[in-house]
Amino acid sequence: MAAETIEILDTDGVNRALTRIAHEILERNKGVKDLALIGIRTGGAYIASQLRQRIVEIEGKDVLFGTIDVTMYRDDLCTRSNLAVGQTDIKFPLKNCKIVLIDDVLFTGRTIRAAMDAIMDIGRPENIQLAILVDRGHRELPIRPDYIGRNLPTARNEQIEVDFDAEYKAQAIHLFRK
Repeated sequence: MAAETIEILDTDGVNRALTRIAHEILERNKGVKDLALIGIRTGGAYIASQLRQRIVEIEGKDVLFGTIDVTMYRDDLCTRSNLAVGQTDIKFPLKNCKIVLIDDVLFTGRTIRAAMDAIMDIGRPENIQLAILVDRGHRELPIRPDYIGRNLPTARNEQIEVDFDAEYKAQAIHLFRK
């Protein structure tokens, strides 16, 4: 049987979802004071950059921004030998920050757990909120996003892929069925 590809969101749909998430973040946090966006490398960092741009357009003020690599915090590190270690880039103190942790797709919750462990090793923020472009279900840990672009329940054998353009802007979301 051939694999089936279904476009879940096109460029306009992705843009609407990101704009809505940006507004929700600003509303919940009453603006950008003490707010920081941290994207999980790599897809989450790209999404975080797009959210940052939208927040700046909406508020007229910049927001603290960083990226985090979770490779060394993964609970499957010993079973995966081909993981490249990336760079964490957080150039501000986390104390008293309201962190919005950002990733492209939420599945089991294990990457988010690893990211929270990495953040806590850097500092102790006021709180950590979670923004996700696609929530596909199948949680193995009690992780719940605060901001969701699209809920998309999937079968375990299906894959979700976020397509990025040459400037690392999300262009579309596809579901692959085997």
